[in-house]
Amino acid sequence: MKKILFVLTMALSISAVAQNIRFEGVVKDSTGVGLEMANVMAVNNDTKAMDSYAITNDKGKYVLNLKANASYTLKASYIGFQSYEKTLRTSAQNMTFDIEMSQGVQLKDVEVVYEMPVTISGDTIVYNSDSFTNGTERKLEDVLKKLPGVEVNKDGEIQVEGKTVQKVMVEGKDFFDGDTKIATKNIPADALDKIQVLRNYNEVSNLKGLENNEESIALNIKLKEGKKNFWFGDITAGIGVGHEEDRHIVNPKLFYYSPKYSINVIGNINNIGELPLTMSDYFKFTGGFRNMMKKGGSSFNVTSNDLGILGLRNNQAANIDTKFGAANFSYNPSKAWTISGFGIYLGNKTNIITNSVNDLPVGSSANSQETRSQITEQKSDLGMFKLSSSYVPSDKVHFDYDAFLKYSKQDENQSVVSSEAGTIFTNKEQKPFSINQNLNYYYTLNDKNVFAFETQHLYQEEDPFYNANLEMLPFTLVGYDNTQTRDDITQKRFVKTNKLDAKFDYYYMVTPKSNINVTLGNTYSYQNFDSGIFQILDNGTQNDLDDAENTNNVDYSFNDVFLGLHYKFILGEFTFNPGVTAHYYSMKDSQLGDEFTRNFNRFLPDFYALWQIKKSETLTYNFSLTNNFTDIVKLAEGYVFSNYNSLFQGNRYLENSLSQVHSLRYFKYNMFNFENIFANITYTRQVDAVKNRAFLSSINQVSTAVNMDSNFADETFIASGNYGRSFLKYYKASGGLSLNWSKFNNIRVYTTGDQIQATESFAQNYYVRFSTNYKELPNLSLEYAYTINDNSSDIFYTDNPSIELEYYFWDAFSFVSEYSYYHNRNKGKTIDSEYDFLSASLMYQKKDSKWEWKLSGTNLLETKGLNSNSFNQLGGTSSFSSYVVQPRYIILSLKYSL
Repeated sequence: MKKILFVLTMALSISAVAQNIRFEGVVKDSTGVGLEMANVMAVNNDTKAMDSYAITNDKGKYVLNLKANASYTLKASYIGFQSYEKTLRTSAQNMTFDIEMSQGVQLKDVEVVYEMPVTISGDTIVYNSDSFTNGTERKLEDVLKKLPGVEVNKDGEIQVEGKTVQKVMVEGKDFFDGDTKIATKNIPADALDKIQVLRNYNEVSNLKGLENNEESIALNIKLKEGKKNFWFGDITAGIGVGHEEDRHIVNPKLFYYSPKYSINVIGNINNIGELPLTMSDYFKFTGGFRNMMKKGGSSFNVTSNDLGILGLRNNQAANIDTKFGAANFSYNPSKAWTISGFGIYLGNKTNIITNSVNDLPVGSSANSQETRSQITEQKSDLGMFKLSSSYVPSDKVHFDYDAFLKYSKQDENQSVVSSEAGTIFTNKEQKPFSINQNLNYYYTLNDKNVFAFETQHLYQEEDPFYNANLEMLPFTLVGYDNTQTRDDITQKRFVKTNKLDAKFDYYYMVTPKSNINVTLGNTYSYQNFDSGIFQILDNGTQNDLDDAENTNNVDYSFNDVFLGLHYKFILGEFTFNPGVTAHYYSMKDSQLGDEFTRNFNRFLPDFYALWQIKKSETLTYNFSLTNNFTDIVKLAEGYVFSNYNSLFQGNRYLENSLSQVHSLRYFKYNMFNFENIFANITYTRQVDAVKNRAFLSSINQVSTAVNMDSNFADETFIASGNYGRSFLKYYKASGGLSLNWSKFNNIRVYTTGDQIQATESFAQNYYVRFSTNYKELPNLSLEYAYTINDNSSDIFYTDNPSIELEYYFWDAFSFVSEYSYYHNRNKGKTIDSEYDFLSASLMYQKKDSKWEWKLSGTNLLETKGLNSNSFNQLGGTSSFSSYVVQPRYIILSLKYSL
């Protein structure tokens, strides 16, 4: 059936194109010079519809696809020139028609720009939403996928020109700052008027042009007039049937926007696997906080001390019960002052069933593989709250304050049956808490002098609790009683962190095209780590393993004072920004009854260069030399359970590693034919890296952290590229690849001594994508993805073709369906699996009606599970896992739109 629909759609497309002619020419000024990025459109005088539009290239050329023997009004506009309008009739043959613009501005230009599907003004690209929709769209994500040069991945992340969008705003107001997924999954499509892509985005106007913002992109959503100063949104409720129990969903979305304040409220309660936010999304949520120390040349990141609960992905679950609530607000007490914030709650009950085959390290067991079956039950309650204040009384002063709080309570119970370790029961609990505060002040004294002060404080507490009930403990611990029926071992940990970053920047404009930047900064961190292990005996009593090697009581301080100098200057098409930063480092840890300190100096250079080949074509080079420091987790010398089969011991004498990173990025965006090209290569070389020195036996490992000899550097090479184009108004095609080669070194411990183990992996991903966008015909989206994972132990291949069908018909019905097929296999065909997924929705809503009925089905083919493969660089081994997925759900829902 799908093949028939595809053939019919393509046949209709070819038929439509065959009746059209090519209408082209040059838009020029009175001297004959072509005008780049002028807007040209043709309005059909019979239907009053805009049949075609174009934006001129660097020579002023435009091309329109028009109907033969038809009457049109040709319109053109260009900033600083009078609008152009002429009535003409096409012939049966291709035509050439040049347009001469006269200088001067008329209000009619506004009307022309409003009707254009795409316009460009400086660094801003503006898309007219209605020009790209066909009636099947329900949320922002559906519209973004159809815009030229815009992609939305399956995680809801937005990419423009190959760069990830960092912020989404609505009417200039932040929409849950720190994540774009909430916006793409919830903002209703019928509320959209314009979608503005803000390139080279910097929310601090004082620093505009002083910093390198080419990688920074934001979106601003302009609402339709009927959606302003009124509540809008929708409320959805649905019931259905699934495996062994009834299914439900309740999903209210309410929005209010006015010049003075805005309110957004979103809720979602369901047990059909719809995920407004995953646990992984929660922990990636930044709250909009920037990495203020990225230019300094030091990397000191507070690592997460979680227990691996997040390693289980919710889209690989057998059952999910979700409760989600979020509210966002913005209020302007005055033109200069904005107060904003949000609160988010996410509650999940998740059941995960996994079967895996894991290669064992050579020589560690009589067997070459371990088979493992595990059932996992997770329960989590996650909360986030942010409050922001921004005061900008003039273009000279900018003052910000932000506070971002995160709290969660997570529990996980797991039962495992392993061919190597027997039956295992584990329990994990953790209640991490953090509050991040940010205070910034920016002051422009005059055209020559700009000052910036930024400070950020992090307070964080983590208290992971881990218990494992084993047939046999695979490790030897001092004080452990190994005469018990089963081994019941528990570890409690507590990690507290205070981290303060502060820096002062002074910018001096030497000339209009050059400036000097002096930076004085400091990073200070103080951490405490306590842990203890105890055993529950058969009689219920507790055996405390309080020997020094089983406990931790560590204090650790890190201090980095630095002074940086950068010089940015423009020479024609080139921008250069070299710099160097001088650091003084001081570290001290206290454990095992004594203190260990280390102090040293280091000069770290960096370099940035940009070649502006054309207005929308650039080549960018970045180089950085970075000192990487570990935090307290890898310095604590008492044993820590990473898992029931993994024991880790820190090393207080660890030194920093040094990494050099080279990246080269090419980008081209041609509005003439909506062609976008980007390519990026990045090479990283890290010496003195902190690596694992491990003794491996079967599935068990005991490891410690050491600095790898500088002769054995870790290396990675990453390359990616994409070509995309929209053509003939109805089609969008793209193709791309990503390559990731890495070489890592670790130390394996053998009875005969230590041996350095180098492991290499090479991952290749390729895809091609094609989609149509008709107003009245069925629309198809076709994609084929191919993946090769080549590691030291095996090679895995994955084919993933997919097809989406959209059709809006009879002015009331919308049909949407998606089918994906997967074929996973390894080189020797010892692993070979196939599975597919099909979902479909039929919606009914009369024009101008507030009610919509929807019948939807997920996993209609009743697929039982999906597969994935992974690689362990320490053991040089690979794993193949199969996850049981949610069964078929059929849901009938009713939506009411305000």
